[in-house]
This record gives sequence, C-alpha cells and structure tokens, in this order.
Amino acid sequence: MRWAVAFFLVVLVATQEGLAGTPDRPDLVLATTTSTQDSGLLDVLVPVFEEASGYHVKTVAVGSGQALALAGRGEADVVLSHAPELEEKAVMDGTVVNRRPVMHNDFLLVGPPDDPAKVGGLKDAAEACRRIVAARARFVSRGDDSGTHLLERKLWTAAGIEPAGGPYVEAGQGMGATLTIASEKAAYTLTDRATYLAFKARIRLVPFVQGDVRLLNPYHVLEVNPAKFPRVNHGGARAFADFLVSPAAQDRIGSFGVAKYGERLFVPDAGKRMEDLGR
Repeated sequence: MRWAVAFFLVVLVATQEGLAGTPDRPDLVLATTTSTQDSGLLDVLVPVFEEASGYHVKTVAVGSGQALALAGRGEADVVLSHAPELEEKAVMDGTVVNRRPVMHNDFLLVGPPDDPAKVGGLKDAAEACRRIVAARARFVSRGDDSGTHLLERKLWTAAGIEPAGGPYVEAGQGMGATLTIASEKAAYTLTDRATYLAFKARIRLVPFVQGDVRLLNPYHVLEVNPAKFPRVNHGGARAFADFLVSPAAQDRIGSFGVAKYGERLFVPDAGKRMEDLGR
C-alpha cells in the first residue's frame, strides 16, 4: 500500500510538471553499472518511471567506466554509476552535469567457504589482498574498468601489490558473471553487496571482509551535458534523474530486497553529502 501511494504521487508530480503523456523525444538512453541491473533494482524502478512520464528507457548495463565513456561520446543521455573518481573527472571535463547522490551500499570480499587465504574476519581489505597473494589463492577480477574494478585496483595499490597471471584472472565481465566464474573456480572476488545477495543462492561464495571504510560504494546519477552534446535527450535525462531522487523512488530503493533477502540492498541518499554516507 505504501508503494502504491508513492507511485500515485510520482504520477501526480509528473502530470503537474508536464512530464506525463508522450514527450516530444520519448526515447531515453540510460548507461549504468551492471549491479543496478543484476540486482533487479532497475526492474522495479524503470517501469514506474516509464508509466509516469511517457519516456521509454533503453538501458545499457556495462561497467561504470564504460558507461561514462558512452556519455563522453554523447551516446547516452543519463548515467547511473558508482565510480566517484571517474564521475568527478567527467564533471570537470564537461561531459556530464548535475551529479547527484542516489544511494549507496558496500563492497564485500567474498571467497570459497574453506577460505584458503585465511582472510575471514579481517577489517582491512588491503591486508586481505596481501594474504590472498601470499597464499597463492585464486582471485577473479572484473577487469573491465568498472567502479568495482577501480576500487579493487586501489586495494592492490594499498597492499603494495601488482597482481598478474597465475591465480589472478581478469574476467572482463559484469558483476553477476564474475561472481559465477569465481564460484566455479573456488576463487575470491570483490563484489557489491546488492549483486552478491541477488546471486547468493546460485554460487558457493561467502563474505569474509566487510566494514572497511574503503569499501563504501556510492551511486550517483549524472546528466550528459547538452551544451557539449546538443543531440542528447536532456529533457528525458533530467526527468529520470529527478525521478531517482524523488521521495517515491527513494522509498522504493530503501525497501528493495528486504522481503526477499532480509536486508536492504541499497541505502537511499538523495540530498546527502558524500561525508554523510554510511552514517
């Protein structure tokens, strides 16, 4: 009932703002990280937006780096990503505008139940990376310049290690596929919590390292800059971005996954400052 009321409010606001009905340019390209799709979150958000606004969303789910690269070529209208450093660069070079926080969760270092590197219980993710290498345990990397991959590389740097070859494998795949490969190889990997929970029943991996402040995983929505790319659908991008930070969508984000997994997969963050995330 609560979501039904929230949905009604979205439709009402959209109508008042002139978004309901058929927009002049109804096709909208969303470039987003794979975790928003693999977790199932987009399946509950996008249809509501489409019905309320009249826009039709084409979702391109790739790593955050690739999503921002699409924006950098003017091949997307709006981006939902979790790669803060790349996002800040895109803002600075004028590729995107109006960057706003949407939600966060956290990353987990997961691995085979027998924990060959003995990292279970560690709070320091870099130390866990050192132990994995010392034990010559398998590790599967996204290897795709995604937000997850960028964080993983930062952890290796903090550990003073440059992993390559041998038990270190670059999948070049999205998060769901990487989890599947890691499970098949009885390997460790870094994953966002939402995708891990969505895939938990299908894989044999357990979380060993969590709670490190470096594992915070914030998501932002960014509109591709119409001044730089005049052909983008900026009206649609603004409408979708406004929807994601609306009370109705934030309420749905905050409750998503609770009934199925016993915990929420994302924490809503609209209007928060970066330093306030995780509090």
